[in-house]
This record gives sequence, structure tokens and C-alpha cells, in this order.
Amino acid sequence: MVSAQLLSHQPNLTRNNPGELNDKDFSVNNIGPDLQHLLRRISATPADFLDDPKVHGRGDLAVAALVHDILRQVGHQATVEQLQRFIGSHSEKDHNRLRLVALAIWVLNDEWFKSTLHDADALLSLLDKAIQQLADVCTATKYINDSDRREEFARFLLARLDYRPAGESITQATDRLSALSTTERNRLLQESREAEARARAIREALAKQAAAESADKWTRE
Repeated sequence: MVSAQLLSHQPNLTRNNPGELNDKDFSVNNIGPDLQHLLRRISATPADFLDDPKVHGRGDLAVAALVHDILRQVGHQATVEQLQRFIGSHSEKDHNRLRLVALAIWVLNDEWFKSTLHDADALLSLLDKAIQQLADVCTATKYINDSDRREEFARFLLARLDYRPAGESITQATDRLSALSTTERNRLLQESREAEARARAIREALAKQAAAESADKWTRE
């Protein structure tokens, strides 16, 4: 079982001291860690954190145990109900989400976060609903191996906790994450499709109304 023992597994990385997105759920008001450090950490994710998550008794990675341990680090004793979301009940649906939860916990176990994070509610929200957004659009493997997705993942974690990379202004951090964000692009695409559907429905309704009025006119004449 992967738990606190794995969380203490640290790569030999050089750490630098750190000095409204379009999605209303994000903010980047506080200065966070060095971005390059986080990117190196993601690239150096231990193989144990990439094992298949346990779902229906299959798999090796006990993601619920990881969640329990990191919440305990911020002084919160997770309830059975809170941990239930990280056990998984549907292999295909939960597999990628749970792998991303494990990846996020690996990143958040960095010394900078361990000395900074104290809000268990924000942490639990990040690991639950927020990570689901990423899982819906990309695989955990791609968030590790693809440079843009790796940067998006790091910036996403920071923004969900109200941080931005050290050395960046709020505007810089916001613009960069918006440019990278697959979830934001999908949201804008969906809004565009819905707007077009509404416009098409209005055009069709107006055309039907015009045709009906024309037919009524000819009937009267």
C-alpha cells in the first residue's frame, strides 16, 4: 500500500525560494513556488505513483490512503465518507481520475507546499472536483510527458489553491494558464456551440413565424 512511506520519497531536485482567471473558480493572488521546480518534480514522478489505482479490488495504488495521509499532514482526520470518492467504483471512469489525484499528491508533497498548506477544505476540493476537470480532458501520462500539459497541471494546482508561480504578476499567471488550459478551451467551445444552437433556434422560429404570417396573408386575400 502506498502511503506516508511513499510520500517521503523525494528526488534530488534543486529548490528555489518563492518570494481572475476566465474560470471564476480560479484566483492567483498569492506568490507560490518556482514553476520550473514544479515541472521538474512532475517529470520525476516515482513509478509507484503511476501504478494502476485500486478499483474493485484490482490495482496496486491505494489512492484513498494517499489522500488520508496528505490531509493528516494539514491537521485533518479524513472521514470514511470523504475518502470514499478516492476508492473508485467504476474502473474505466475512475482510473484516470485517481491517477491524477495521486500525481497531484506527489506534487503537493513538495517541501514548499508542506510548509504552506493548512486549508484541508481547499485541499480536498482540489483533489476531488477540481482534478475531475482535468481527468475529463487528458490522461495522467500526458500531463507528465507533454510539456504544455505538464505546465498546465502545475499552474492548475497552484491556481486552485490561490497561488501563482514566483516571479509572475497576477495578469501574467492568469493569461498563461488561460492560454494553456484545455478545460477553459473546452468551456469556451461549449459556450460557442450553445450560443450557435440558440441563434439557430431563433432563426428557425422567426422563419416559421414569417412563413405562417405570409400564409395567413395569402389566405385572407
